[in-house]
Amino acid sequence: MKPNRIFIGALSCVIFVAARLLADNATPTNTAATTPTVYVPDTSHENDPMPDGVLAWDRLTESTNAAADQEQAHFTFSFTNVSSGNIAILNVHPSCGCTTAELPLLPWIVASGTNGQIPITVNIAGRPGTIFKYVDVFTDKGTKRLNLSITILPPVIPTLSGKDRAAGIAAAKIDRQAVFKNDCAACHVKNGEGKYGQELYDADCAICHEANPRATMVPDLHTLKVYTNDDFWRTWIAHGKPGSFMPAFSTPEGGPLSDMQIASLAAYLDQEMPPLVPAPAQ
Repeated sequence: MKPNRIFIGALSCVIFVAARLLADNATPTNTAATTPTVYVPDTSHENDPMPDGVLAWDRLTESTNAAADQEQAHFTFSFTNVSSGNIAILNVHPSCGCTTAELPLLPWIVASGTNGQIPITVNIAGRPGTIFKYVDVFTDKGTKRLNLSITILPPVIPTLSGKDRAAGIAAAKIDRQAVFKNDCAACHVKNGEGKYGQELYDADCAICHEANPRATMVPDLHTLKVYTNDDFWRTWIAHGKPGSFMPAFSTPEGGPLSDMQIASLAAYLDQEMPPLVPAPAQ
């Protein structure tokens, strides 16, 4: 009987331990993994003015100067999220199609205490004077406007040294088309490639007609004592004046300008330098 009692006792202990293990495994624990909270922007305030204490900008207005032949102006606006929570940049609206802003994938979630930059590019090719643009930045906390100002500088008119000017005059006395050849082509051909209107005048014509001082044999186009119109300018530009220093700019006569360039140049001169004398009687 005694061995049986020992066996029964041992078996009872095994059953008890197994039951405890099963019970422990069946009991849920409090260490379940948590999922990070996803920030969902509230878009109901995106068209409201952005209050203070949300995004701190390095500046809201930026100005720059650009060369006359510059094609683009670039700006970068920096900001810091100084609020206590996340902010979502939802979109940007430039003032026109010539202005673009580079942004990451939207919505752009900016955590509290972090910063970012918004690069902006404005296409200014062929634009004169001062240009004003803006970009509206829309967030779930309101809208902020970034203002841009670009001043297009006057074109730089090439200048010649006295020695170079004398050499050019000597060559032109022999061949008035010499300005389109050899070293002279760097100023009288290359500068005007692909240009029209005022840009073309500044590149190809101003070097002689707007020079300071201007050579005595080069006429001041602003004070001509003859009647001028579109046909007048086209004829002189295309064919020049035999027996003078005025070369023929049309390609059939050895010049560098296409018919379209000549037409644009004549239109510019006709507008900017109206005749000082009346038209001849018919």
